[in-house]
Amino acid sequence: MRVENLDAGYGSVQILHQVSLTARTGDVTCIFGPNGCGKSTLLKAMAGVIDPWAGKVMLDDDDLTHLPSHKTLGRGIAMMPQGGGVFPALSVRDNLRIGAYTIRSRKQRDARIAELLEEFPRLRERYDVAAGALSGGEQMILSIARALILRPRFLLFDEPSAGLSPKLVGDVLVRAAELAKRGVGVIMIEQNIREALRVADRMYVLVSGRNRFEGTPADVEDDRELIHLYLGGR
Repeated sequence: MRVENLDAGYGSVQILHQVSLTARTGDVTCIFGPNGCGKSTLLKAMAGVIDPWAGKVMLDDDDLTHLPSHKTLGRGIAMMPQGGGVFPALSVRDNLRIGAYTIRSRKQRDARIAELLEEFPRLRERYDVAAGALSGGEQMILSIARALILRPRFLLFDEPSAGLSPKLVGDVLVRAAELAKRGVGVIMIEQNIREALRVADRMYVLVSGRNRFEGTPADVEDDRELIHLYLGGR
């Protein structure tokens, strides 16, 4: 998946300036940077949640730039928003069914949900419980399971560890790495930089809506200014 020279913003305010990024299936690609630098805007543009002003979003040779989110989802791009985006008043069952809304066959939908309940047995135990009554970790598991229903090629995480305990942060990031090992491309904004770098294959740093760094976690060791200013000293 490629982002090429992307400009984007809201109203008359430009947030992204000529941002480029390349992510591969089977890799964890992390995006870091200070608050307000455009990280979430970038993911939203990649997922079709907002329409970029200029540049391209490509999946192989397929141009996704101006497709709305339901069509990018159909191409294999799923986004998990900050906080997970579960519907708190609905049960685990209904949240999963909403994630499967494009599967027209009830038999296929139920079979896919059954597969995910095998993978995430805690959700089976809580199947008829309202999502709002789940713990923060359980809601995150539900969000991940729902995002996986359509077997995406790329899964975009917007700060998946926000609000979670330190132990659950590690669990979520390990889960992201496991998804990558299964061939899913994981693109992740994460505030827990030290933990995220343990699972990252590649990383990008955005500053003021522009590319500041691109490389591997090992590459960043030589950029002391970057580490000090934008990566919390690590």
